[in-house]
Amino acid sequence: MPSKKRIGILTGGGDVPGLNGVIKSLVYRSTDAADFEVIGIRRGWEGLTHLKLVGGVDSNYLMPLDRENTRIIDRTGGTFLHTSRTNPSKLKVDRLPPHVHKKVGHLKEADGIVDATPIVLENLEKLKINHLVAIGGDDTLSYASVLANQGLQVVAVPKTMDNDVQNTEYCIGFSTAMTRALNAITRLRTTLGSHERIGIIRMFGRDAGFTALYTAYVASLRCCIPEIEFDLNKLIDFLVTDKVNNPSRYTLALFSEGASWIGRKVEVYGPADGYGHKKKTNIAESVADMLKQHTAEETTVVDLTYDLRSGEPDFLDKMVAATFATMAFECVVTGGRGRMMAIQNGCYTDTEIPDQARGPRRVDVPAMYDCDRFRPKYESKKTLPIFMTRA
Repeated sequence: MPSKKRIGILTGGGDVPGLNGVIKSLVYRSTDAADFEVIGIRRGWEGLTHLKLVGGVDSNYLMPLDRENTRIIDRTGGTFLHTSRTNPSKLKVDRLPPHVHKKVGHLKEADGIVDATPIVLENLEKLKINHLVAIGGDDTLSYASVLANQGLQVVAVPKTMDNDVQNTEYCIGFSTAMTRALNAITRLRTTLGSHERIGIIRMFGRDAGFTALYTAYVASLRCCIPEIEFDLNKLIDFLVTDKVNNPSRYTLALFSEGASWIGRKVEVYGPADGYGHKKKTNIAESVADMLKQHTAEETTVVDLTYDLRSGEPDFLDKMVAATFATMAFECVVTGGRGRMMAIQNGCYTDTEIPDQARGPRRVDVPAMYDCDRFRPKYESKKTLPIFMTRA
């Protein structure tokens, strides 16, 4: 009997609800075909750089997947395979375990950084992985593109609650995050009204404002996004007026983590991750401080970040996860390389893994955002796909 074709699957970057649905559905579709088997690679790209095979096995980073051990994983959030922000193209040599440090010794090093792609390719060959399915956001998928350019049969599934991956209108995790945001805001209104305060809410969105914009669209709120700097004094005037005109004497506004007002330098802190990103200081705290300086209003600052991507996925993310997984398997079967599952013009399709040089997808400000009123635009949506923007 011929040996089975082996599919590797990994998840990288931040977790979102729906990842386990992709893993399970891919395993189920693959095991329906007698000539395929699936091996899970733990902790994203780290699993392919830090791997230490002993007799062909590494219990820390490798997990054979079947119907039994994936049967119920889609009922929970997070990622069954765990994750990391490892970038094999830019590994810090002094942080590598001894066995990996020894492997990369012959590779060219610059400022303590090494490109470990040859090690990744060597490990994939040792594991006899014929096809690789990478699930991640723009950072994780940028390295998938590197492997595709090396000739590896790699296909990608986009996920990120920021919904900012190029070439697709939807990424797994976005719907659940928006649902959680709306629920949290509904609960928060009672406290803000009770104390007659202005609520300042920070949401994820390092480079793109989709999370804040779409939540504001449905909840009828003001918001500030990274794509354009806002006039702080004008915003403060709006918020104070909104509060006075509200019979319940409260108001609230949403801020993407990457938003900033005119003249403010966005500050970052902590070490950069494998893709060069540092954490940004809290824009909500900064706005609240300015409100205190310019008005007598009390504020309540709420950080809606990690709680939005925790827990089980909603219906839409479960459906998209299952569909993307099936499409990814079909792409594997037909020999697809460098392809990403996507939604374009509201329809499922597959497309090229985005070029990292393009950066994240961003809000079309003229079409979707009213800069003067700090609000989403509601008009002229006819013929647009459901998420009101095209890939």
